[in-house]
Amino acid sequence: MAILKVEGVTHWSIPVNNLVEAEEFYGELLGLAPVGRLGNNVMSCFNVGDHNILLCESPTAGTERSKDDSGAHHSFTVSPETFELACRVFRERAIPIDHLTYRARGVFTGRELYFFDPSGNRLELRDPTWTEGMPEPSFEELAGA
Repeated sequence: MAILKVEGVTHWSIPVNNLVEAEEFYGELLGLAPVGRLGNNVMSCFNVGDHNILLCESPTAGTERSKDDSGAHHSFTVSPETFELACRVFRERAIPIDHLTYRARGVFTGRELYFFDPSGNRLELRDPTWTEGMPEPSFEELAGA
């Protein structure tokens, strides 16, 4: 029996050495539709079908990766209820948390919880229903700590 119910995929991330070169490859060569650069300009979003792909510039792409060397991660869309349940479950099970972000602007808005799987891969749960002006409780508050 599943504890959480993931409702969809927000985007997949791919580490790249050179963002401009990667944008040309994925956009011009492969024909993915460009959506735009994210606010920090080290990530560029493309769309294919129902999927968004983030190209994440990283000086260590293609080499052994540590869990904090780039913004590369996989993101899953969840409901507000599942987002809050995840905070409680992750605290109870000592799942390593990277950070919680409330994103009011950009390609992907909402509240985002970044955490690590047992192998050290960065993952994200995203609640797209959060909007600017709504409360911004800390992870500890959401987890009931």
